Amino acid sequence: MFKQRIKAVYVLIFALLIGYFVYASQVAGTWAGFHPFHLGLDLSGGTHLVYSADVSKMSGDDITSSMASLRDVVERRVNTLGVSEPIVQTQLGGALAGEGNAYKLIVELPGITDADKAAAEIGQTPVLEFRLATAADIKAFQASTTILSQSTTTQALEYIKLFKETGLTGAMVSRASVQFNNTTNAPQVGLQFTSDGAKLFGDITKNNIGNYIGIFLDGALVSAPVVQSEITGGQAQISGSFTLPEVQKVVRDLNFGALPVPISLISTQTIGPSLGQAAVNGGIYAGVVAFIIISIFLVLWYRLPGLVAVVALGVYTALMLALFKMIPVTLSAAGIAGFIITIGMAVDANILIFERMKEELRRGRGISDAMHEGFARAWTSIRDSNISSIITGVILYYFGSTAIITGFALVFVVGVGVSMFTAITASRMFLYAVAPRKTTALSTFLISNGFIK
Repeated sequence: MFKQRIKAVYVLIFALLIGYFVYASQVAGTWAGFHPFHLGLDLSGGTHLVYSADVSKMSGDDITSSMASLRDVVERRVNTLGVSEPIVQTQLGGALAGEGNAYKLIVELPGITDADKAAAEIGQTPVLEFRLATAADIKAFQASTTILSQSTTTQALEYIKLFKETGLTGAMVSRASVQFNNTTNAPQVGLQFTSDGAKLFGDITKNNIGNYIGIFLDGALVSAPVVQSEITGGQAQISGSFTLPEVQKVVRDLNFGALPVPISLISTQTIGPSLGQAAVNGGIYAGVVAFIIISIFLVLWYRLPGLVAVVALGVYTALMLALFKMIPVTLSAAGIAGFIITIGMAVDANILIFERMKEELRRGRGISDAMHEGFARAWTSIRDSNISSIITGVILYYFGSTAIITGFALVFVVGVGVSMFTAITASRMFLYAVAPRKTTALSTFLISNGFIK
């Protein structure tokens, strides 16, 4: 009995330390370090974007790899926005697999509330083209700076009609970089072509000395230098009336490449920080109320074992919150709902044990024997029910089509696993530590449950 009480004290102290860690790690600069809860979009506020991916021109074998590539490209673009814990995933919708609108790209950006800006950053694909002048009036221009300085944006877009395609595009750029003109110190875009692009660029410059090469970005003429000589080495510069942020944006977009699958924005949802905080407060309130109601029921109906179950439930809560921080689990409203459900499931195992104990007491067994037998006989039922719940949660997690389902499933599976530990290990240890040694009318009343002898 003494050893059981020492073990119970150790477990209780450990649980208290875990609980204090959960509290202290919410504040930066403490001994526990800064490990805040990772909140999902619906709790922290942000933007939820849904794109339709057009795969109608692709064969079935290419669709999977193209969608994976699309996710990777968009994820790299999202990371440049400075978003914390973004979620980028692809989804097969309810339409038939062969239809173009069946495939979707879902992007969640916590903390970003400017949906238009986010959509522009994600979906915009820079189209870089190198074209040759064909009209005599273009050759009459004195320099590329004259073309650009004397033209409006609309006129710059119209210049594309005066140039012919060469086949050299941004797809043949292996790397872009920010550079500065040695004379004017103006920012410019440095390009390094692929091997195929370098060869094509060399052929174009070799065969068109004295002609203008028009460099077009998204259909607008940004530079039109005269070819002075053959350019080898696969390097080029794009200069013009750029600001440094504009150059940085072009470089970033070129490095990340064009989207492998055409996408179109079909749904936008913005959740403000205040609404997210209200959801957090509501989840906390629901959790506390659930804990209090369950605790009152356990103590009134199951008396001493019920009190032990409440302590074990506190251990369970502390462990779960610590795991949320350390895994880490991105908590959404659905995840909080899953957590609250698992609180009830954690108690369910204790109830099975206590009911088995009551049956053994009715058969005339002593308190110690009734507890041992109650835990032993309830274990198989607890094991089977929890394993079936875990299997269901795993299926939901792997086959769930949205973050709401997968978030709920992850919290649910972790909660069921931890509840098995607290019900079988912590509850039994605490109950053995405080159970009366002698079987009397009072001790039987404290260990039994309900109001029927």
